[in-house]
Amino acid sequence: MTCCNADKVLRHIENAAKARYLPIIGPVRGRILADVVRGLKPRRILEVGSLVGYSSILMGRELEGDSEIITIEIDERRAEEARENIRRAKMKPGVRVLTGNALTIIRELDGWFDMIFLDAAKHQYLDYLDLVEEKLVRGGVVAADNAGFRSHSMRVYLDYVRNSGRYESRFIPGNGDGIEVSVKL
Repeated sequence: MTCCNADKVLRHIENAAKARYLPIIGPVRGRILADVVRGLKPRRILEVGSLVGYSSILMGRELEGDSEIITIEIDERRAEEARENIRRAKMKPGVRVLTGNALTIIRELDGWFDMIFLDAAKHQYLDYLDLVEEKLVRGGVVAADNAGFRSHSMRVYLDYVRNSGRYESRFIPGNGDGIEVSVKL
């Protein structure tokens, strides 16, 4: 994949997101996410909440070799748009977009992950993590977008990753919100 194709598609998605009021991660928190991927060098990423593929492309640009991203989107139209954006960005074949409820799909996934990116229904973050936690390798990372939200469910998720003793966790602010990055101990 060439960077220029991906960069062009990312800019297109950013412009479309403004016009269509799509809640993509955006360039500021996107840089945080890309930095996490670049530092971790994951082989297998699970993304919960594809929307239109913006963060899949951001993460995919940082991957090497035979790395894989499995991304889940509940909305069929958005999933198809994500597939098309990923294709246009000339991403390697290791990006798979699955359509359906993540709480069901995660149960069906085999194998391990060394990174999880949560960017879907905030009130279900802890439910997603509960389902995939045993598949996350030691030293693996959970990155949770919108961790600056003050909702009760986000506080419950943050309390778990910060106080369960299973993770070393920190909040990285960006653009009025931020990402909670939690390393599995």
